[in-house]
Amino acid sequence: MIDDILLETDDKMDKAVQFLQQELSGLRTGKANPALVEHITVDYYGSPTRLRDIANISTPEPRLIVINPFDPSSLGLIEKAIVVANIGITPMNDGRLIRVPIPELSEERRKEMVKMAGRVTEEQRVSIRNIRRDANEQVKGLQKSGDATEDERDAALGDIQKATDERIKKMDAMLAAKEKEIMAV
Repeated sequence: MIDDILLETDDKMDKAVQFLQQELSGLRTGKANPALVEHITVDYYGSPTRLRDIANISTPEPRLIVINPFDPSSLGLIEKAIVVANIGITPMNDGRLIRVPIPELSEERRKEMVKMAGRVTEEQRVSIRNIRRDANEQVKGLQKSGDATEDERDAALGDIQKATDERIKKMDAMLAAKEKEIMAV
């Protein structure tokens, strides 16, 4: 029983870390990165579709993203979706593909991005703590119902806390790396 709780807790915490990694990769750093646009949702034939599923996305130059749709008739839809996503970049449609130049970030915009990265990271830290709280309650419930001894409970609570500390440390390292990347000129 306790092992199941620990495995489920580890899995949920790993998903929170993966989500943070995905969110941070989507933050603009001043250089072209396909992750900036690949998760943008395009209304493709009436169904919301991720951009990466309907186009090739490449970065031929450090400050340029090129989007080459599989279906040329979707160019307008893709261009509109990028504008609506409000990520601070303006697409240029040449009739065959979409070029997205990445402008230089101002100092003020860099600081804003660092704050945004901090907010996203803090949201995931809270999510990790909520997962820890739920797991602790489950373990304590097992002990109260007689399905686990006090020693098993204490060991499980220690394992849960250790897993929490590891994930938060990992998230802090990811945030520090992203801040450094954003502030690099």
